Amino acid sequence: MSASTPGKWYFGWNIVAAATLITLLTVGMRMGIGPFFIPMAEDLQMSRSMLAGIIAIGMLCYGLGMPVAGHLVGTHGTRFVLLLGTVIVVASIIWTVNARHPFTFFLAFGVLMSLGFSFTSPVALTPVISRWFTRRRGMALFFLSTGSMAGIAILTPALTWFIESVGWQNTLLGFSVLFVALIVPITFLIIRDEAPANTDLGPEDDKKPDGKTAKTAAPAGDGYELTWREAIRTRPFWQVAIGLFACGYSMNLLGTHGVPMLVDHGFDPITASYGIGLIGLVAIPSTLILGRLSDVLQRKNLLAMIYLIRGLGFFGLLLAATVWELYLVAAIGGVVWAGSIALSSAILADVYGIRIVGILYGWTYLGHQVGAMISSWLGGWGYEAFDTHWVAFGGSGLILIAAAVVCFQLPKRGFVQARAAG
Repeated sequence: MSASTPGKWYFGWNIVAAATLITLLTVGMRMGIGPFFIPMAEDLQMSRSMLAGIIAIGMLCYGLGMPVAGHLVGTHGTRFVLLLGTVIVVASIIWTVNARHPFTFFLAFGVLMSLGFSFTSPVALTPVISRWFTRRRGMALFFLSTGSMAGIAILTPALTWFIESVGWQNTLLGFSVLFVALIVPITFLIIRDEAPANTDLGPEDDKKPDGKTAKTAAPAGDGYELTWREAIRTRPFWQVAIGLFACGYSMNLLGTHGVPMLVDHGFDPITASYGIGLIGLVAIPSTLILGRLSDVLQRKNLLAMIYLIRGLGFFGLLLAATVWELYLVAAIGGVVWAGSIALSSAILADVYGIRIVGILYGWTYLGHQVGAMISSWLGGWGYEAFDTHWVAFGGSGLILIAAAVVCFQLPKRGFVQARAAG
């Protein structure tokens, strides 16, 4: 009997909901450093450039922890990785609030906390969701992107309010209590690595058009013989990695330098922040639509379209001269802002199978964070050196368009399996 019997709730959606909440907390804190920046710098008597450097290295450590998390999920399971990440995050927060020297703060906040969050990131959750979903895998994985956008939208104002009320140290400690209170029960009660044999395939997936029983499609991963070391030497892995590099470059560039760029182009700071905020706001519902489309359309084509529109959007932001032009570009850009990561993980599962998707996703996401570091530096250096934002933002547009071309040439699902069989 199929696990997706009509009228019966499929337990996999409970896992999706739990993973979305974990992503909301993890990404919301990891990407919501802004409210902490000035209070930390003033309290610890650090220059802004020094604190910015610590945060930038932390972003790289966050990326470096991804392959480790993916490997541990494959060898020890999702529960082990989530609980280990929770312990590291709590320990790093306690160390951070007691650190008074820049170097110890760097180790606690920049290195250890970043590694902890990488173990509770979408990389650790993608394999279990891919294992539980076949027919609606794209939709299920897109909820992680929804959690990311919701985390930024919800935690940023909440953290700001708490920091102003009780200080940044107590805010971090309060977050650690919330983190443990939610993730530990979720891990033990909801997260399950063992999925039903037919995953979310329903009876309609077991019949041919003539009514005869068809061979049920095995969940991705059955029959895929490549090891992760062999997989990283194949072309599709690097095509996905190039796309995620462009994704990380563009997302961090806009998050770090988007408002200053728009202010330099004549917009007041409030209007500029509303324009950037509109991108994230539109991205929340658009992820649900894109998730549905990802289970209907070829995922590689949808990913290429996302990169293409996002690349053109960067040129639109550079050329926007009026408020309505800015908001129009932001609204269109928001539609495709949060879909690339979910699609990339789904494509990796389609091509290589779920057995090694965790570690492959971790390695490709490292490229995402390398791109983020480069754009963070180039956005400032390019403007100071050439007195224009076209170097970084125009470069982002070109890189995204190139990524669109590369990802359009990705193989269809099961390509590696078919080659192995041939």
